[in-house]
Amino acid sequence: MAEGGVVKAEKTEFTECWRTTWKTPYIMRLALSAGIGGLLFGYDTGVISGALLYIKEDFEQVNKKTWLQETIVSMAVAGAIIGAAIGGWMNDRFGRKKSILGADVLFFIGAIVMAVAPAPWVIIIGRILVGLGVGMASMTAPLYISEASPARIRGALVSTNGLLITGGQFLSYLINLAFTKAPGTWRWMLGVAGLPAVIQFLLMLSLPESPRWLYRHDKVDEARAILEKIYPADELEAELAAMKQSIDAEKENEKETGADIISKVRSALKNKIVRQGLKAGITVQVAQQFVGINTVMYYSPTIVQFAGFASKKTALALSLITSGLNAVGSIVSMAFVDRYGRRRMMIISMIGIILCLIVLSVVFIEASKHAPSISGTESSRFGTNSTCHAYTTAPNPSKWSCMSCLKAECAFCSHAGNEYLPGSCLDNNKGIRQLCRAGHSTWFESGCPSKFGFLAVILLGMYIVSYSPGMGTVPWIVNSEIYPLQYRGIGGGIAAVSNWISNLIVSETFLTLTKALGSAGTFFLFAGFSFIGLIAIYFFVPETKGLQFEEVEKMLEKGFKPELPCLGKKNKSRSETQSMA
Repeated sequence: MAEGGVVKAEKTEFTECWRTTWKTPYIMRLALSAGIGGLLFGYDTGVISGALLYIKEDFEQVNKKTWLQETIVSMAVAGAIIGAAIGGWMNDRFGRKKSILGADVLFFIGAIVMAVAPAPWVIIIGRILVGLGVGMASMTAPLYISEASPARIRGALVSTNGLLITGGQFLSYLINLAFTKAPGTWRWMLGVAGLPAVIQFLLMLSLPESPRWLYRHDKVDEARAILEKIYPADELEAELAAMKQSIDAEKENEKETGADIISKVRSALKNKIVRQGLKAGITVQVAQQFVGINTVMYYSPTIVQFAGFASKKTALALSLITSGLNAVGSIVSMAFVDRYGRRRMMIISMIGIILCLIVLSVVFIEASKHAPSISGTESSRFGTNSTCHAYTTAPNPSKWSCMSCLKAECAFCSHAGNEYLPGSCLDNNKGIRQLCRAGHSTWFESGCPSKFGFLAVILLGMYIVSYSPGMGTVPWIVNSEIYPLQYRGIGGGIAAVSNWISNLIVSETFLTLTKALGSAGTFFLFAGFSFIGLIAIYFFVPETKGLQFEEVEKMLEKGFKPELPCLGKKNKSRSETQSMA
């Protein structure tokens, strides 16, 4: 998962979860109803990847302007940053239930606005509204599930929210594929998100507020009534006592750190242990985004087209593989993160990511070298006015290939008999595109016909396999363990903001980078960022596997220093023996 939180759960916790929810279905009803927010989160972040292909066809200015495509994609991320901030405030002021209902309203309105959009700027408004909902859901759904779950199965139930996010992304690719032949294509793809929002809204109306929020606001009897439905009678009083103790401690901490967000941030940054924790927490969150994962999740079908698959349906079908592998990787992570450790899994993950990105870059270089050439005869078939102006005025048109044509912002119309033979370089507009296809030729405007295309798809799959179990989920686990208890919320919040901002930077610049550096250069750049991330993780991020929170604090206070393999020294302290040299 690219963004959003994951809470680790032990295998025994999952077993206990099934046993408890089987006896008390009400608990599962609460968790799944709130978890639809995670599904919507995943759907709305994934659906744009396929919808963008068809939006470009309907709006010529979107097809011509790379920055407009990037803005349509990334405005949901910008909205999510604001939504997360608003969600945090709404959670405390109005409660978790009302925050989820508010997110549903934004999801629904945003989906409808996008579905009926008459112009690209209206789609952008819809994306911002949906992004606000995504941000609020990312803050609220896990919190509601956590506070409405028995402590012994809390991790397992909150983990289902993470699975629903990756499941929502996978569902978005299926929906995209289902509507490729429907009239309105992208309008249906984007509009369908309104349906689960309505379902969740109706379900949440019949569900209670979080018992912890009620207790925090002195509504003890209401909190007790809800807890009676969740806990057995012999556990109820103990849970109420534990909740009272926790809330009292929280109020005491607020006296020390301040109740408002600015005071809490200022207090956190004055604390040495928190600063050390933030160094590790922000490192892993920024690294998670700058390996380029959301270029794959947001632009996967476009990348497949870069590799030479012109058909939008084929690009969507092949992209489904990457989304499915991402969902599977989240499950794999839960099984191995407590066995092999957080640090080791991230380092192995980063090494795999770097290798895949480098090889992927080489594949794109080879594809460019073997791109079909441009035939003057083929081009002239469509008339002088249809031929790419840059090609007709070029000093050496005989040396032009399909790649030269695309770099000139024109399009390649393949040879009717064999797309690998010399084809035409034509102006990129809707009328000429239809003319090309009418002659039983294939229209290429993102990538060139290539026999290396299947290798690019395989490497994208390997990239996801490397990313998902390690860098996909572990950074969120690290951030749940690395901060002192009283600063855990604010520390995790600061790190999450760094993740969203990094996500926004990457998604807003990807197509511009591919235009300036080419596909190969862009993936080489991400390989470079990944290498820097690997070095930063090695030197700044300690192992927290198996450590009590107090032990993590002592380790950070002392200062984490990894053992360098070349020195051959063995660390004797528990904190350093837990880390992977």
